[in-house]
Amino acid sequence: MADAASMREQAEALAVGALAFVASDAELLPRFLAITGIEASSIRRAAAEPGFLAGVLQFILAHEPTLMRFCEETGTPPAAVGKALHALPLGNQDDYERST
Repeated sequence: MADAASMREQAEALAVGALAFVASDAELLPRFLAITGIEASSIRRAAAEPGFLAGVLQFILAHEPTLMRFCEETGTPPAAVGKALHALPLGNQDDYERST
């Protein structure tokens, strides 16, 4: 069984891939920026903040067609995205709900 650090590294890698997916899409990127309130020029800085990568996965998970397209393009099982979310800082749904 993978240890917590390994699971987190895998989750971070998946989330970075999801961020690249969002950033490369002319329709998704503006929506992501509008929802998060982040300016395009600040994404790199924001990516270092705790919870940012979990937010990327929450964005992907919130819209099933986006999730399915991401999974198809990356060969990622949809369930793996949810598992990755929970392995990331602030990826616990309870934490997310308290922060909104």
